[in-house]
Amino acid sequence: MDTDQIPQLGQIVKVLRGSDPGKYAVIIGLVDSRFVLIADGDKRRFDSPKKKNRLHLQLQSSISSEVAASIRETGRVTNGKLRFAVAKFVDRLQAEANEKGE
Repeated sequence: MDTDQIPQLGQIVKVLRGSDPGKYAVIIGLVDSRFVLIADGDKRRFDSPKKKNRLHLQLQSSISSEVAASIRETGRVTNGKLRFAVAKFVDRLQAEANEKGE
C-alpha cells in the first residue's frame, strides 16, 4: 500500500482492520489527514458512515466517478449508487482473477 497516496471522494477502499476486514467500501467524506468516512450502501449506509483511520484501509486505484460527482453536486449519494460502485469493482476484480487463472 502506498501510504503517500491521498484518498479521494468516490475512491474504493479495502478494509484491513476493524469489524469488516476484507470488505470493500467507498470514501464518502474526508475528515482530516488521518481519517475518512466510508460507506458501502448495505451494512454501512450513507447516513451512518464509518469513520476509519487511513492506515486501516487499502486504497484501490478505482474511483467511482458517479459517487464523486453526486457528492460534489448535492452533498449526498444514494445507497444504491454505493452498492453499485462496490459491486462493479468486485466484479471487475473477479473477472481479472479469472483471466489470470485461465
